[in-house]
Amino acid sequence: MTIASARPTSAADSPVEIHVLDEANPARASLVVRWWRPKIVELLALVADAIIIVASGAGCAAGYQIYARPEHDQLDVYTALSLLVALNFVLLIKVQHGYALRNFTDLPRLFKKTLATWTALFGALIVITFAIKASSQISRGTIISFYLVAPVLLLLAKAAIARFVTTALRNGAFARRRAVAIAERGLISSEAMAGLTQHGYRITRVMELRPECLTLSSLIPSIGPRLDDFIAYARENQIEQVFLLLRWDHWHAIDKIADALRILPVPVNLVSDPDVSRFLRYPVTTAGSSMIAEIRRAPISRQEQALKRTFDLIGASLGLLVFAPVMLMTAILIKCTSNGPVLFRQTRNGFNGRAFKIYKFRTMRVLEDGPIILQARRDDPRVTPVGKWLRKTSIDELPQLFNVLQGDMSLVGPRPHAAAHNSEYEQVISNYAFRQHVKPGITGWAQVNGYRGETLTVGMMKSRVDLDLWYINNWSIWLDAKIILRTVVQVTRDPVAY
Repeated sequence: MTIASARPTSAADSPVEIHVLDEANPARASLVVRWWRPKIVELLALVADAIIIVASGAGCAAGYQIYARPEHDQLDVYTALSLLVALNFVLLIKVQHGYALRNFTDLPRLFKKTLATWTALFGALIVITFAIKASSQISRGTIISFYLVAPVLLLLAKAAIARFVTTALRNGAFARRRAVAIAERGLISSEAMAGLTQHGYRITRVMELRPECLTLSSLIPSIGPRLDDFIAYARENQIEQVFLLLRWDHWHAIDKIADALRILPVPVNLVSDPDVSRFLRYPVTTAGSSMIAEIRRAPISRQEQALKRTFDLIGASLGLLVFAPVMLMTAILIKCTSNGPVLFRQTRNGFNGRAFKIYKFRTMRVLEDGPIILQARRDDPRVTPVGKWLRKTSIDELPQLFNVLQGDMSLVGPRPHAAAHNSEYEQVISNYAFRQHVKPGITGWAQVNGYRGETLTVGMMKSRVDLDLWYINNWSIWLDAKIILRTVVQVTRDPVAY
């Protein structure tokens, strides 16, 4: 959208300006509008996914058959299986509105939805093949290559389609619904106006009002002639929508303008202003005649909690299987080199501030758990020789896998601090308590970004809290996997922990 002219309709102090808008790149846009309608693009994206999946399945089967098992000819079986997978995949993406044109503009979210659906579908496929005892007849090499190759091609295709759609929307290519707007001065260049243009509305004219005139009791008489011309334009040019971009505290002006527009048989839409938009980012529901706006959502929805809990259970179980020999040897070393229990238990605050006992291999000669607890420092005399090595390699944290299985902790999340430290930091760091909106973790975003070990100053703790809050606000299962991988890489070379 570009402003072709901004023509004051009267003197320089007029409360009204009429802006005539030209379509961006009209020659280019008209071609796309003629041939690439939204429904066609959405259908092509669906068909492209299906073709990619079938081609990937058949191609992986043919390649594996040629190079590994030339005597087995099961190409028709794998092609049929690929067709079944493709059908289920496109149906699952369709019900999630993954082919809606507007969703192609959010590529990271589209990628996550694609990968999550593909993984879930393959997991279901594996369970079914085992249930019907058909796993012995299926080539593992073909299935694994199919699982790895198809999503790569799907993501490449979606990236290409997303680029085309984003460019087309920016150029107004799919803007088929003719609309006009009445906007408060300063809002004509707002994100809301750009969003309307990029998502199907061709704004052809804007009537811009000065903020001071919106407070006048004689608003309609003062803009009457210009408003009449505006309404006449809407009638003559078959306008389908009218948008009001006015600050919501001018409710009396909104009411009067909406009343004056009743003469037009088209919808009149009130667009949220910048101040209100931040309160309407989450769902709006009704309770009787009352409208309820959720101004802060729960950090993780019930579905996301279930996904994260499943991830935790699988990861903790695998972790215990892999590290069982290491944990056994550690227990023996601790028992043989110092007096005291093998495990150290300390009160920590978890989700929603609930207290729980955290498990760690004992690394000190003391078992502090009270109102005053000193953090471990470099060359701390309380640390045993074996404990120093355990802390540096983070092996002392492995018993927390049992905390994960019990549901007190997660594999990834803000690190739980001793209850005494919580009380101290809540007094000096305003957002500290928000860390308890999710379960604490064995590792976290702060730890893989350099904040592992002792926090010498309140400033360091505040930086750690800021990273924890970023994690809470941007959580995804892929972020958890990324943090775990980075933890594995860093844990052997991080010199901070002691």
